[in-house]
Amino acid sequence: MEELEVSEIERRIAAIRDRMRPLEEDLAKLRSERDILLTELRRRRRLTERTSRADLKAAMREGKFPTVAELVAGSDAGSLDDYVYNLKTGGEVRLGFPGSRTQSVTFTDGVQAAQASDLAEAARLYAAGWELGSPGRPGVRVHFPGTRQERLISADDVYARPGDRGSG
Repeated sequence: MEELEVSEIERRIAAIRDRMRPLEEDLAKLRSERDILLTELRRRRRLTERTSRADLKAAMREGKFPTVAELVAGSDAGSLDDYVYNLKTGGEVRLGFPGSRTQSVTFTDGVQAAQASDLAEAARLYAAGWELGSPGRPGVRVHFPGTRQERLISADDVYARPGDRGSG
């Protein structure tokens, strides 16, 4: 290469660019076709998610799924992980603190707080007169899967539906 003149190198670069131009045009067309298909795929997924969420919200309004308060009051055994939890808006949440391996609910007797990591413990605390929440803060601590975002929600605004054990 060192024996080549600068003008020869520039000529070869120009020739390679000329050969690349149709390939780049074809590649641009292929990318455009791919992007159209990806947009359609996203549109269909969003439609499916919207329909699924609307169906879930309708089922919650019809009373097909118990609230967390009803689940705790009506259960005496089982795992909290046997259920998938949704806000009344349809968004999926997990019970307890973000980052914890297992879901839990907090109960209070007005002074102290206790964690229940399964429905048997929740039933025992509920039967003893304890309420969902912590002292001065009634409700259920929830967090959004995959995030550190958490909220304290009324136990009547979080619904439990049967799910695959360990999903979430």
